Amino acid sequence: MSTQDYSDIQQATEQQAQETADAQGQPEAAAELSIETLQAQLATLAAAYESAKEQSLRAQADAQNARRRAEQDVEKAHKFGLEKIVNDLLPVVDNLERALASIDPANEAFAAFIEGIQLTHKSFVDALARHQVAVVSPEGEPFDPNLHQAVSAVPNPDVEPNTVLNCFQKGYTLHGRLVRPAMVVVSKAP
Repeated sequence: MSTQDYSDIQQATEQQAQETADAQGQPEAAAELSIETLQAQLATLAAAYESAKEQSLRAQADAQNARRRAEQDVEKAHKFGLEKIVNDLLPVVDNLERALASIDPANEAFAAFIEGIQLTHKSFVDALARHQVAVVSPEGEPFDPNLHQAVSAVPNPDVEPNTVLNCFQKGYTLHGRLVRPAMVVVSKAP
């Protein structure tokens, strides 16, 4: 209720008191004036009540919206706060994969070495998966510019155009959001 509403009510009350004092000798006129004054006060109070009620509802809605936005911001911070560290760890995973690709698995002298690198690689990939990091390795899938970055396009009559032929570097997502696109070779029409 605003200050203006209070002053209106106070003026109406003072006016009623004055009219009542003036009409002491005229009971019917005083009663009629008193009823009219009370009805005016009631209308003023009802309007002030509705205004205050509407302001209260708006304030409640604003508070609820602010609380919901804050909860969403906190949720996003928890979800995507790992993005920088994931970006820092991805080259380690890439290097482990390159090391495995460069060693001849037929050479028995490197068997223990290969097994160690494989276990280290697996533990890295499992740790990333526990934090909702998913691998994007799209060989044979249609090219998706939202997940893949085409390094080159090669004519290939055996597959549909815009099909991923080879993946140079795997891509990764964090909670469904792309962290790094997969570097791919795409087929094109001959």
